[in-house]
Amino acid sequence: MGDYTPDDVLQLDRPTTGFLCPFNANVFGIEFLSFEICDYESKARIFRVGKDMEGPTEGMEMDIDPRNPDSMRTIRYNFSEDVLRMPVISTSLVFSVGGREIDNFRMIERHYFRDQLVKSYDFTFGFCIPGSTNEWEAVYAVPGLDESLSK
Repeated sequence: MGDYTPDDVLQLDRPTTGFLCPFNANVFGIEFLSFEICDYESKARIFRVGKDMEGPTEGMEMDIDPRNPDSMRTIRYNFSEDVLRMPVISTSLVFSVGGREIDNFRMIERHYFRDQLVKSYDFTFGFCIPGSTNEWEAVYAVPGLDESLSK
């Protein structure tokens, strides 16, 4: 594993075969506590994963191996075609920060479908207080899928 910059990540045109940084590179103690996706119009929950959950939700697979810390960082989920055709979704991300402050915490989110990049988001959370729990909510227009990809 080498050193990667945000610009390197933004140049990726397909998913990587592994993580770009090791599990122990988390020097700020960032912990993702929950992530939820909802249909913006109906507010119906499509997907939720959280640290407090006992097991995966429907449509989600988690293969956790206690000997492999990266297995805790991997979630595979399959959405039905109707979800992929929703015009707008909302998301909620809850994360905590360890004992060090974070200035301009940046998260790059890349969405791939069948190994093709369909959408990229670049968020800066600003200043995160040490020992804080934070929530980030976003509303997304879902990109239209090429008909050849949805077959």
